[in-house]
Amino acid sequence: MAELRHSASMGSRPSSSPVKRDEDSVPLFSGRDAVGEDERRDREKDKPLFFFRDKDQHSKIFLAIVSLSLLAALFCLSALWKHLNAPYLCTKEGIVLHCPRVKEPPSLWENPYSATTSWKPCAERRTGGISDLPPENETMGYVFIHAEGGLNQQRIAIINAVAVAKIMNATLILPVLKQDQIWKDQTKFEDIFDVDYFIDYLKDDVRIVRDIPDWFPDKAELFTSIRRTVKNIPKYASAQFYIDNVVPRIKEKKIMSLKPFVDRLGYDNVPPEINRLRCRVNYHALKFLPEIEQMADQLASRMRNRTGSSNPYMALHLRFEKGMVGLSFCDFVGTREEKAMMAAYRQKEWPRRYKNGSHLWQLALQKRKEGRCPLEPGEVAVILRAMGYSKDTQIYVASGQVYGGQNRMAPLRNMFPNLVTKEELASKEELDHFRKHVTSLAALDFLVCLKSDVFVMTHGGNFAKLIIGARRYLGHRQKSIKPDKGVMSKLFGDPYMGWAPFVEDVVVTHQTRTGLPEETFPNYDLWENPLTPCMCKT
Repeated sequence: MAELRHSASMGSRPSSSPVKRDEDSVPLFSGRDAVGEDERRDREKDKPLFFFRDKDQHSKIFLAIVSLSLLAALFCLSALWKHLNAPYLCTKEGIVLHCPRVKEPPSLWENPYSATTSWKPCAERRTGGISDLPPENETMGYVFIHAEGGLNQQRIAIINAVAVAKIMNATLILPVLKQDQIWKDQTKFEDIFDVDYFIDYLKDDVRIVRDIPDWFPDKAELFTSIRRTVKNIPKYASAQFYIDNVVPRIKEKKIMSLKPFVDRLGYDNVPPEINRLRCRVNYHALKFLPEIEQMADQLASRMRNRTGSSNPYMALHLRFEKGMVGLSFCDFVGTREEKAMMAAYRQKEWPRRYKNGSHLWQLALQKRKEGRCPLEPGEVAVILRAMGYSKDTQIYVASGQVYGGQNRMAPLRNMFPNLVTKEELASKEELDHFRKHVTSLAALDFLVCLKSDVFVMTHGGNFAKLIIGARRYLGHRQKSIKPDKGVMSKLFGDPYMGWAPFVEDVVVTHQTRTGLPEETFPNYDLWENPLTPCMCKT
C-alpha cells in the first residue's frame, strides 16, 4: 500500500521540466485509474490495427477475383467480336460496311527504295546512231492495218504494226482506228496521238507514212478487197511466220492489209530487239496530244489537292460493268429479279455458252475458286481497308457504268467517301471538248491512273496491263496492286475467320504484288511486265 501511495504521489507530482510536461501530457487522476486508462487505450489502439489489416487482405482477394472475372469476360467478348467482325460479314447495316481500322504501314504508298534501284528503262531511242533504213521505194512494200476495239486494244495493235513492219522491212501506213459495234467512235489517229512526234521518234527504226500512196488507184480496195488482205494470221504468231507467209504477198501486191490485227505477234518467238522496239513505241513514241496530257495533269493535281494540302491518291480501275459481269459468267449477290435479268442478258449475248443455263452455277463456283471473277466494289473496299488504307484515302475511279448502280457502289463509297471520277473533278465545259471522241475520255482515265501514287486493278484487261507495265518501266517506285482473286475468294468464303488473321493474310499475300519487275517466263505478257527485253540492270 505504501508503494502504491508512493507511486500515486509520484504520478501526481508536477514535473520540474516544462518540456517533460508537454511530452507526457498525463491526466491528473489516481494511479489505478491511470493504469486502466492506459490499458484501454492500448486495447483500442491495437484493435483497429488488426481490424484494418484483415479488411485490406479481404479487399485484395476481392479485387483479384473481380480482375480475373473481367479478364475472362474481355477474352470472351474479344472472341465474340472477332467472330462477328469476320471480313465476310463486316457488320452490315443495310448497305453500309464497317470494318475495323488498320494501322497504316510506312510502305503503304510506295515500294521500298531498295527494291526500285536494280532495274532501269533502256528501250529509248538511240542517240547519235546512223539510220540503216532503205529509201521508201526500196522497202518490201506497204503494210496497212485496222486498229480495232477500244483505246488500249488499238494501242497494242499500233505497237504490233510497227514491230511487224520492222520484221518484214516494209513501210507502215499510219494505222486507222476502226469503229466497232461496241465503241461506235469515229476517231482518227491524229485525234488522240501526236502523229509528228510518233513518226519522228521512230524514223531510225521503221519508215512510216501518213497516208496510202497517191499512185495507188483505189484506196477503198484496201478496206474491202480480199486480194489485198492477209487473213488467218494466228494469234501470237512468230516473226518467221510473217517472213514466210506475208512478205511474199507484199512483194507481189506492193500494198497489203492485215486483219484482224491486235494480238497477232508473239512475245517469246521474236528477236529481243523487236520486243525492245515494241517498248520504244509504247513508252516513248506513242504520246497523246498535248491537250489531253495537260487536262490529265490538271485532274491529277486536283486529286492531290482536294483537301487543301498535298496528299497522295489512289487510282482504282473498277471492272464491274454489265458487259464484264455478263461475260464472266460468275455469280454475284443480288435480288431474284436481278439474277433473272442477267440470265436473260447472257442468253441473248452468248447463246452458245449459256445453253440452257443448268451448268452455270457449278461453272460460277469453279471460276470464283480459280480467281477468274471480277471483284465487287464491296470486296474491293474490304481488301483496301485490310491493307491499311484509311477512310480519308483519296480515290480516283476509272470505270464504265457499274452494274447495279449506286446500290452496288454504296459499300465502297461509304467506306471510302473521298471517291471521285473525272466528271466530279472537272466541269462539264472542260470535258465537253473531249466528249467528241470516246477514246479521248479513255485517254484521260489512262493518264490519271498512270500518274497516281497507287494503282489498283480489280480484273484483267488491256487497260490494267498497260498501266502496270508502264509504271514498272518508268520506275516502279509507285505501287501497282494486283489482288490475288483466288486467295481472296477463299478468305471471303470463310465466315469464321476473324479480322486480325484476315488482315495478316491479305498483307502477306500482296507483299509481292506491288508492281515491281518480275522475272519473265515463256508466253509472259510484255505489256504487263517489260523486264527482260526493255529494262537493264543498273
